[in-house]
Amino acid sequence: MRGYFISFEGGEGTGKSTQIIRLANWLTEQNQEVIVTREPGGTDGAEAIRTLLLNGDADRWNKRSEALLFAAARADHVDRLIKPALAQGQWVLTDRYIDSSRAYQSAASGLDDKDIMALHEFGSEGLLPDLTFLMTIDPAVSKDRLHKRDGDKGDRIQDRENGFHDKVRKGFLDYARQEPERFRIIDGDGAIDAVHARITAHLTPLVS
Repeated sequence: MRGYFISFEGGEGTGKSTQIIRLANWLTEQNQEVIVTREPGGTDGAEAIRTLLLNGDADRWNKRSEALLFAAARADHVDRLIKPALAQGQWVLTDRYIDSSRAYQSAASGLDDKDIMALHEFGSEGLLPDLTFLMTIDPAVSKDRLHKRDGDKGDRIQDRENGFHDKVRKGFLDYARQEPERFRIIDGDGAIDAVHARITAHLTPLVS
């Protein structure tokens, strides 16, 4: 029996990582087998590409080379981790997936969304999550969280100007509106437990 594939998306500092761990613990309590992973990353090859993508100067890669590197990391991630886990009936929770490439490389960087999806079709055989939680939060709260977490040392993508991240947020919301059957928009403001409850409300019917 095929497992269930869930992605968490959103801008920087929206609480994705925290909520993935909470959801994984909750699913384990429901007697489900769970794998938590991330993008770029999740496999040895993809983690090596992650280092290339997130470190160095802001202009280390142009927008096309970035898109190709993200697609290559995802192809390895899907082939070596996600698909095998799903085939074994496990739940796969990933911190970012294809919609991050769409938001960052297309909506914010100007590449054609069709080109991003063509790379995904080739590299990852077009695999999409069964459900995508889009975490949203007030930008001021996000900045405060990032400052408390990282100080003034963000990675080369996180450190881009506010206008870039505004385009990312708008891109995510546009994709969610285009695919309401797959996306669930989650308000990330408030206590961690309250946000967790908003997420599990969508999954309780699947595990009961």
